[in-house]
Amino acid sequence: MTTKKKKGKKRLTTAQKRARREAKAERHRKYMWVFMNGKQVRIKRPQTIDGINVDEFITQNADPIWLHQNEMWEYIDEDDSDLCEVKELE
Repeated sequence: MTTKKKKGKKRLTTAQKRARREAKAERHRKYMWVFMNGKQVRIKRPQTIDGINVDEFITQNADPIWLHQNEMWEYIDEDDSDLCEVKELE
């Protein structure tokens, strides 16, 4: 009886390796791993703008008029109310 040789694993081409690496990097950017009920689960990452959480970015950069137009009254500071007062010209 003759024994057959097993075929080795097929190696990936450089283009396939690059595509696989890019897909992995994209998944890493989109998702993160957390534990829920004792199991490891992949969930979408929260949205960020310039590496800052969206809510923090809005509170730092939005003006009171924009916040009022978009019904985000909880982010309006009480200290900014003096901007709306009419000041008399000297």
